Amino acid sequence: MNHPSYTTSTAFLEALTQTGVQYVFANLGSDHPGLVEAYARARAESTEDRFPRLVICPHESVAFSAAQGHAQISGRPQAVIVHVECGTQNIGGMIHNAAKGRVPVLVFAGASPATQHGEHTGSRNEFIQWIQDVHDQRGIVRGYTKYDNEIRTGANVKQIVHRAMQIATSHPAGPVYLVGAREVMEAPLDPATADNPAYHLNRYSPTAPAALDPATTRTIADALATAHNPLIVTSYLGRNPDAVPALVRLAEHLAVPVLESVPMRLNFPADHPLHAGYQWNTQAPNPVLARADTILAIDTDVPWIPLNNAPHPNARVFSIDTDPLKEQMPLWHIPAEVFARADAAIALEQITDHLTRHHTPDTDALHQRRTALAAEHRARRAELTAREQQDAPDGAINPAALVAQLRDLLADEQEEAIVLTEAISNYLTVNEHLRANRPGSLIGSGGGSLGWHAGAAIGAKLARPDALVVSLVGDGSYLFGVPASAQWVARRYNTPTLTVIFDNRGWKSPKLSTLGVHPDGVAAREDDFNVSFEPEADLPGIAAAAGGAHARTLTRAEELPGALKEALEAVRSGRSAVLSVHVPRV
Repeated sequence: MNHPSYTTSTAFLEALTQTGVQYVFANLGSDHPGLVEAYARARAESTEDRFPRLVICPHESVAFSAAQGHAQISGRPQAVIVHVECGTQNIGGMIHNAAKGRVPVLVFAGASPATQHGEHTGSRNEFIQWIQDVHDQRGIVRGYTKYDNEIRTGANVKQIVHRAMQIATSHPAGPVYLVGAREVMEAPLDPATADNPAYHLNRYSPTAPAALDPATTRTIADALATAHNPLIVTSYLGRNPDAVPALVRLAEHLAVPVLESVPMRLNFPADHPLHAGYQWNTQAPNPVLARADTILAIDTDVPWIPLNNAPHPNARVFSIDTDPLKEQMPLWHIPAEVFARADAAIALEQITDHLTRHHTPDTDALHQRRTALAAEHRARRAELTAREQQDAPDGAINPAALVAQLRDLLADEQEEAIVLTEAISNYLTVNEHLRANRPGSLIGSGGGSLGWHAGAAIGAKLARPDALVVSLVGDGSYLFGVPASAQWVARRYNTPTLTVIFDNRGWKSPKLSTLGVHPDGVAAREDDFNVSFEPEADLPGIAAAAGGAHARTLTRAEELPGALKEALEAVRSGRSAVLSVHVPRV
């Protein structure tokens, strides 16, 4: 029989816990009274542990990016609750990041009530419920979700949640979206019906990771073994930390250099002599790509930009990914002989095992290649170190020196550091000078919508309370993160982190884009790009006002060492810190 105190909302929240969700990041509205009542009743009855912990976020983008950040660190999907179609639209940029970054997040949005004369509990009683009723609410995000559905009855709500999570966590992972009208979420339900043994709620595991077939393993291994200048290119292999040592083993076995192209994870230790550097929007040919005769592109969406730095046209190319055809990218192609759908860690182990059993290495050739690559690595490292010693123009602070000083301080810390990078025009600077080596220690959003770091830092800290979380961001990214909302959430839920802003007082990326297309145009000649952020905003002051953060703006290089130490001490004491560092102006 139905129990008035047990509703579809109750079953929904229980289902989230059953699927491993620890936190629900929520922006509540008129569509959520059933959820609010379920949480209140659970607290009154001291049974709140059966629900995920509720984290209130004053802006939906912060809520979503917090769920994404947690999932990126913990490997477990989290949930987001947003308000009908308006809240759904407010997660637009962040759901793009999760989709492109292949991060599982479950989003639940209420829907305007389906009745208007009191036919059911939850019928329309506020004017806004007519205004927020749209033709296709699920369609707002369908281009970014792996699965969307409507909860039509409490009888199978747990099945719907478990199926959604199964799809979200099966590779390639990604966000899923559920909606439920208020009357449905308010409906009383028999707990036995929701947990019917026939539903097999413990049988919704994600698909097993895929391996290469033997013929493909042999083809790729033989090509790498017989190449004179093999190369491995990757972008996000480090989403699975276990794949990093597997990549190291293969690279060392054949003395193959590894190039990180548009890296959104730590994919290969920066200090390793086989690390061949990084590339982002490189406008010139990359010599490492140009000389390669065999390339393994593994877990990468953009291994190179064909217009600017494509490999040699005769190079043999092999592609491995859980989504090797990039099915959500309308225009995409690399000239690969093989497109293999496989888990990177498994595939790398298969290739290395095949090489070990079937190929006798030419030790002299491998020694020569390894020696030459190590020399190139040392030369590149010396050049980067020299850049860290240079003064920036106009008395500003050198971005390379900023990252280097932070790197050295983090190396002295006893806590493990997790660095979130959303530095945009300084992406390359962060990668080159941070010199990250530990899998899982450096992550990006995975997509192109700015502001991810603000919520992601909260989620990362909740996932790893013992870690020191540091965000390196541009001033534009910082503003996109809705810092007032994010810093308030961080204070309320005790998730102190350090945010360092590369403050060039403007949008550098649109200027670079324009110069890339019109290097001799009028905008370049007149320095007229419409990218200035003058008059300058007090960026750290926003965090101080909203979240009580330690806040400081730095304009001179000599201020940097003491300010970084002071900020880290504030974070260790339980207070977030935001430093705005004046780097060369746009």
